Amino acid sequence: MPVPVPRQRAIPAVESGQAQAARTVGGPLKEEAHRDATPVSGTGATLTLLLIEDDPAGSPIVPDLLDASGKPIRVRTARNLTEAERLLTDDVHCILLDLALPAPGGSGSDDELAVLKHVLQLAPRHAVLALTASGDAERGAEAVRVGAQDYLFRDELDGRLLSRAIRYAVERKRSDTAERRLAEGKLRAQENRRLERGLLPTPLLEGSSLRFAARYRPGRSRALLGGDFYDAVRTPDGTVHAMIGDVCGHGPDEAALGVELRIAWRALTLAGLCGDELLNTMQQVLEHERADEEIFATLCTVDIAPDGRRAGLCLAGHPAPLIARPGRPARLLPYDNNGPALGLLPGARWPRMQVELGAEWSLMLYTDGLIEGRVGEGGERLGQDGMLEMIRRQLSQGLRGEELLRAAVSEVRDLNGGELTDDVAVVLLDRTR
Repeated sequence: MPVPVPRQRAIPAVESGQAQAARTVGGPLKEEAHRDATPVSGTGATLTLLLIEDDPAGSPIVPDLLDASGKPIRVRTARNLTEAERLLTDDVHCILLDLALPAPGGSGSDDELAVLKHVLQLAPRHAVLALTASGDAERGAEAVRVGAQDYLFRDELDGRLLSRAIRYAVERKRSDTAERRLAEGKLRAQENRRLERGLLPTPLLEGSSLRFAARYRPGRSRALLGGDFYDAVRTPDGTVHAMIGDVCGHGPDEAALGVELRIAWRALTLAGLCGDELLNTMQQVLEHERADEEIFATLCTVDIAPDGRRAGLCLAGHPAPLIARPGRPARLLPYDNNGPALGLLPGARWPRMQVELGAEWSLMLYTDGLIEGRVGEGGERLGQDGMLEMIRRQLSQGLRGEELLRAAVSEVRDLNGGELTDDVAVVLLDRTR
């Protein structure tokens, strides 16, 4: 038995002048229709059958037909494929096709199922029943293999059999269509996930003594990639460069722009650019690639000296990183000389600040998704002060690296009372003795 599918919205049928009015049949036939059939349409809907047969008036092959509720099934008739195409509207639920019809175009094709293949191309969303001569089961089975929902023998038709076949064919077509769409959706999702996974960064830190960890959580449902982006590379002189950024918005266009900016940053950094020169070029990339002039991106970049004891910091409208050192409470790096977000002010400047890190430290870069989650029922946001308090507590509990980031993002989500609507990206660089 076909798998039940959601009921179809009732659509008024517009009958052709050639339509034959099916007669209501009561008694055992009506009871059998109720017992055998699964309802296929909503309350008040009427099934419509399109019969394609070269002499429908001369050979009464369509007996009395009833739907699952005992109402007559409406029948339209077409003597050829040209008429069938004209009568094939959205309110037709099933097609009953005589396989003895001549091939399309009047050509002498050797393909016995050429007419069926033509109808399947003409009506890919409709259920199709193939009508063949009695005893020609092989041709009927081949018709099902090609795409028909079922086949029937011309000389063995009766109202009960055909009514049930129509209803089941419609349900099978709906079930097959739903299954195909589900499979296509899963395939697209798998392809998108493979693509997005390939676009996520792989830090290039070979030869560095720094430990790297990252946590990424896109705000879009079932996505791997959002508008947040990050990266880290080590240049030949031993300097470790890291950055994190956020494109305003949450859609796939913003995610794509974030990938472009990340790749541009990596290429420019490996080419030797840093500080104001790098950010100025990044702004040019953004201005050329964005779909709307109102789109901007915030950015935080750090370049850590080969000895690991000091760093240069540039902020383009982005929250300041957090630094934690043994024996001292975690704090935010200075935010005084920050510049505007990329894409807001032509000719803007981004001063590079020198920061003393020390011998042992942890440096956390993050996007605003980590601090803009709600806290409690009052709608208050976590903010940077709340994040500082949370990270200090987690560090005092001995959390480090991936474990620290996992706990931080998880707690922010719990405080928000559910999934965060904004993208979240967090990067952690550690230097130990």
